[in-house]
Amino acid sequence: MRGVVDAFTTALGSLAEHKLRTALTMLGMMFGVGAVIAMLSIGAGAETQALALIDRLGTRNVVIRARTFKPAELAEIRKKSIGLSERDVEAIQEAVPGVAFAAPRIEIDAYKIIAAGTKTEGQVYGVGHRHREVTPFALREGRFIDAADEAHHAQVAVIGAAIRRDLFGADPALGKDVKINDVWFEVIGVLAAEASSASEVQGVAVSSTEHAIYLPFTTALRKLDHDPLKSPLGEIVVRLAPGAPAGETSAVVATLLDRLHGGARDYDIVVPEALLQHSKQTQQLFNLVMGLIAGISLLVGGIGIMNIMLASVLEQTREIGVRRAVGARRADIRFQFLVTAFSLAMLGGLLGVALGLGISRGVAAYADWPTVVTTWSIALSLGVSIAVGVASGLYPAVRAARLDPIEALHAE
Repeated sequence: MRGVVDAFTTALGSLAEHKLRTALTMLGMMFGVGAVIAMLSIGAGAETQALALIDRLGTRNVVIRARTFKPAELAEIRKKSIGLSERDVEAIQEAVPGVAFAAPRIEIDAYKIIAAGTKTEGQVYGVGHRHREVTPFALREGRFIDAADEAHHAQVAVIGAAIRRDLFGADPALGKDVKINDVWFEVIGVLAAEASSASEVQGVAVSSTEHAIYLPFTTALRKLDHDPLKSPLGEIVVRLAPGAPAGETSAVVATLLDRLHGGARDYDIVVPEALLQHSKQTQQLFNLVMGLIAGISLLVGGIGIMNIMLASVLEQTREIGVRRAVGARRADIRFQFLVTAFSLAMLGGLLGVALGLGISRGVAAYADWPTVVTTWSIALSLGVSIAVGVASGLYPAVRAARLDPIEALHAE
């Protein structure tokens, strides 16, 4: 144990004698480790964000969305199909095996949203009472739409956090009235604020509840105006029964809708479970590529360590001869040089960890991009740094240990 401590003390003393050379050598390891941690943290942040968005779609759901067309194309398509409708909902629930239920959603063109003399903008949706079962979100105040609201066409509304803030500020919102187009609705619930705004994953839009207003589906369908050419429903979320395969069920749904719509493909089917798998595969590829790119810096750093260690062998040739003459074994010489290489890699790696953490926080703060620094990414990068450093110092260490003591003592 004493010998190990002495070896580290000697190594650190040797490095301290050549501060500039040591610092330049450690730069390669520092930038390599920093790059690995930064790249993996950015990738992990992107994966976390994608998984959160996919979770909002629901991994046990199959989402059917009405497609948008130009007016001329839409008029032609309507000759074959009226678009997504309640008939599709009933047919899917009755005819498709593996379906627990289907939840419709209608989107209203809201040209006016007013309360207490204040105006705002937002997305207005008509949903069923089971909507919360297929789309996870939290309530901050009040309650969500229930079966009685839907059955009696109640003029009630659940509003998003941003809508509440715009219309009511710090005042209470529950029990207040909101005018949507030309119809008044009583606020019965307020949704909790979301960490992220509307975004998309794998090219699929994921809406935010911040600026959303939810009304009973039947009320929205019967009491608010609707473009006759537009699809009666904007979206149908199919909840799968436990154990039902998402891919096979979505294929059956597609076949059924193709017949009901007369072959008109006026809808898109999104399978969040497939998006999840694709997202994970993409992220693994991203991590691999970024890790290889960042690993090049570690390789360059390793070459730098080998270079300085070879130079140290030449500088310390006479000292090696003296040590061998007084009884030092080849293993002792080899161990001393390996300790020096290890110390260089360790110091460079620790500085690299600090650099990587700084880059990750900087990206998160200034680029508005989520980053997640994991323990395994720090351990991986530091471990690879040390392994590369020791491997790079192995050849110089073996070369130093093989020096002939007599020739080393006569070296200039």
